[in-house]
Amino acid sequence: MVVNTVNLGGTASGVTVANVGHGLLRLLSAENEEQAFEAIKAGVDALPSGVKMFLNSAEFYGPNFGTGNLELLSRFYEKYPEYADKTFLSVKGGARPNTMFPDSSPENLRRSIETISAALRGTKKVDLFETARVARNVPLEDALKTLVELKNEGKFDHIHPIAAVEIEVSLWAYEDETKKVIETARELGIPVIAYSQVHTQRPARPLAKGLSTDTIKSRDDLPEGDLRRNFSLFQEENLKANLAITEALKVIAARKGITPAQLSIAWVASLGPHMIPLPGASKANHTLENLAAGDIELTKAELDGVADIMAKPEVKGERYLGGEANKMLHLWG
Repeated sequence: MVVNTVNLGGTASGVTVANVGHGLLRLLSAENEEQAFEAIKAGVDALPSGVKMFLNSAEFYGPNFGTGNLELLSRFYEKYPEYADKTFLSVKGGARPNTMFPDSSPENLRRSIETISAALRGTKKVDLFETARVARNVPLEDALKTLVELKNEGKFDHIHPIAAVEIEVSLWAYEDETKKVIETARELGIPVIAYSQVHTQRPARPLAKGLSTDTIKSRDDLPEGDLRRNFSLFQEENLKANLAITEALKVIAARKGITPAQLSIAWVASLGPHMIPLPGASKANHTLENLAAGDIELTKAELDGVADIMAKPEVKGERYLGGEANKMLHLWG
């Protein structure tokens, strides 16, 4: 497998990663731990020597917004310690304990990274620490000063100058603000880690919460308790229109001989050499499928076809829940 690569920015400019990362949000949904471990190993093992896999976790990826995902990751590194140096671990934090409410006070940022480190149990040091949202209670400049202090104390390795910026980018979330951040990051030599806020059967990939896969035909395909039942995109009045966009994208993917998932990942990668799509997988074959998408080059005609689809029918519904809840979770808030 040919693997395209991206160099990170700032103090991590000497780090080379595959141009498709691995979001770890749904590893806890794997049938067993070894399946989850194999999903990580498969991507790393496919990389040439000297290239690392960009892994992304969070302090709140677990039941009740807890550290379950990090604890699983610590067991992975404990069992396979040789993979610690083959992976670049980025971890989001900065939310108040057991919530998603952003709080960039010095006390909370310190508590956050110490909680993350405790969950990892010394099996792997955090390479890059991210605040998951822009908090409103502390000016961004002051929050960065705190992060630099914590980095200088050796709590993690990279933050400033900015090593990477993580934002939502997908065929279903490509707004003016998104485009501005992508362009500014390109000008400053900062990679963009492009996630999609997903809760899917084929999880954590730039696929509009599953709309770009074949797993969802109607709201009945969403299990009881699935968070997407609350999302604006999946309300009956919006879902029918959004599924029509999905069908149009599937036509382009079929002509290319790739999956809709790979089309979505390849499209994100096409936005620039500094783009790192952040799909996820709980199975090894899905990890390899995702990684292979980073090598797919879309022709001008294919990109024009995608652009035409995106330009005609508007995506119906807001990114998250709508209303005030949407404002709290919105990246630009």
